[in-house]
Amino acid sequence: MTRFVPGCPGVSRRAFLRTLAGAAGFAALEKIWAATPQSSLYPFEEVPAEISRIAWVHTAGKSPAKYLPETTGAGCAFLDYDNDGWMDIYLVNSGKCDFYDPNPPLRNALYRNNRDGTFTDVTEKASVGAGGYGQGVAVGDYDGDGFPDIYVTQYGRSILYHNNGDGTFTDVTEKAGVAAPGWSSSAVWFDYDNDGRLDLFVCQFVEFSKSKNLPCVTYNNRPGYCVPRFYEPTASWLFHNNGDGTFADVSRSSGIAAHLGKAWGVVAADLNNDGRMDLFVANDTSPNFLFMNRGNGKFEEVGALAGVAFSQTGRARSGMGVDAADFNQDGWLDLFVANIDHEMSSLYINNHDETFDDDAASTGIAVATRLMSGWGVKFFDYDNDGNLDLILADGNPDDQIETIEKDVTYREPMLLFHGDGKLLRNVSAESGPLFSKHISARGLAIGDFDNDGAVDVLVSINDAAPLLLRNTAARGNHWLGVRLVGKQSNRDAIGARLTWRSGDLQRSRTKVGGGSYLSSHDPRLVLGIGERSRIDWLEVKWPQPGGGTERFAAPPIDRYIAIVEGEGVRTM
Repeated sequence: MTRFVPGCPGVSRRAFLRTLAGAAGFAALEKIWAATPQSSLYPFEEVPAEISRIAWVHTAGKSPAKYLPETTGAGCAFLDYDNDGWMDIYLVNSGKCDFYDPNPPLRNALYRNNRDGTFTDVTEKASVGAGGYGQGVAVGDYDGDGFPDIYVTQYGRSILYHNNGDGTFTDVTEKAGVAAPGWSSSAVWFDYDNDGRLDLFVCQFVEFSKSKNLPCVTYNNRPGYCVPRFYEPTASWLFHNNGDGTFADVSRSSGIAAHLGKAWGVVAADLNNDGRMDLFVANDTSPNFLFMNRGNGKFEEVGALAGVAFSQTGRARSGMGVDAADFNQDGWLDLFVANIDHEMSSLYINNHDETFDDDAASTGIAVATRLMSGWGVKFFDYDNDGNLDLILADGNPDDQIETIEKDVTYREPMLLFHGDGKLLRNVSAESGPLFSKHISARGLAIGDFDNDGAVDVLVSINDAAPLLLRNTAARGNHWLGVRLVGKQSNRDAIGARLTWRSGDLQRSRTKVGGGSYLSSHDPRLVLGIGERSRIDWLEVKWPQPGGGTERFAAPPIDRYIAIVEGEGVRTM
């Protein structure tokens, strides 16, 4: 069956792509199509490195001393650094620190999307190689100039790269004042005080250095990675955007620094619908934090009162990846946190009163994750039927775990859950070989790298090459991709809510900040409508300080558009 380009009657998708990509690019696309046939029965297919040309490999620098950071990285990101409308890729590596001095030196990698299914390494030209012991990445346009900036979290000292708008970046860490010394893990850009500028929250893990490394052994007396409970907790960072390229450390004045934790994952979301962005933070072997934004620059930590700090038996678990989404479509954002094996992950349902109930057991999530260790995680609609699904990247942090636990493995398969608008169902077993492949996954980012409206997945693997997963599940379903551009609101429109109706289907989606583990996502939102042939209307509720609501009748489908606050729709 010939597929035509929306808005271009008689122009086939193949002819359009041939013109767009050129002969050489189109040949590369045909290789991808051959590797992922239209008749594929599975929702995702791995794009091999010989097709994508992503040759970079993560190196953990594992040593006999078993320094804990060796097993915790690293993260990844989808971003459009050159504003050409195609998602590029950033990958974080380990590097020089007090316990590791690789020779030759290691570096992070920025891959430019060639628009034909392949990528080109532009790290050196862009000057974003970092070189420290990297952990994660957070992408956001903090100065509102229209180009996304990159924040790289590291063990030791983190880095802020300002996007110069010409394909290069400048390290502005010292000028900006956001080095966040210590062991930084995940970070998130969000506007906590509704002044229209992105602020920065940086998770801190434990008090650690080479001199503080603890010699831990397994039950068979072999060296192993220590459980984090043996290390001291520390305070995370909150930086306020001053609007002049600098940030103020407001960790203490905001109340954030009063709470010591062992933070891995963070998501920024308005959890009580009061128009202010809150923070959910996953801690490892200490209670999770729920920082409710009370206004006037103050946060209140209510994790225990809200029911998200501990397990149902009152124990602190090993929280790692997190996300927030209104998966059951009741108008309130729910929470997910991934834990280590034998602890089970949690799906916290929002009770509309700043409390949550863990519904992991009834959804099958508890059973599916009981023997797994979850890291990267994200709610998204992988088949464009209008309902949120869930993907989870797994891998045990202890490479000696198989000598300790008979039913747990070091490398683990990913998990995929399909949503129907109310419930989630584990479909991993029926989703093909990718979901039986055992890997040591850490970071996970979502993004549509080939602009076909089907959201793809990037998974970073500890001490190995990343996985690029092309989505094949959304073929045949209609969609609309939306890039939101704030004018009065923060330019990335973090906190905006989209609502759309297509016949009998009405759904809403909120643009949260961050989510997953050490990773950053495609800033565009893809709205699925299944087999329905039109969207009746689309409504955008902008975050403060804009705060307005705009409605658009019968927007186009099966393409990407930009909606600029107060200026309407722009085609892309």
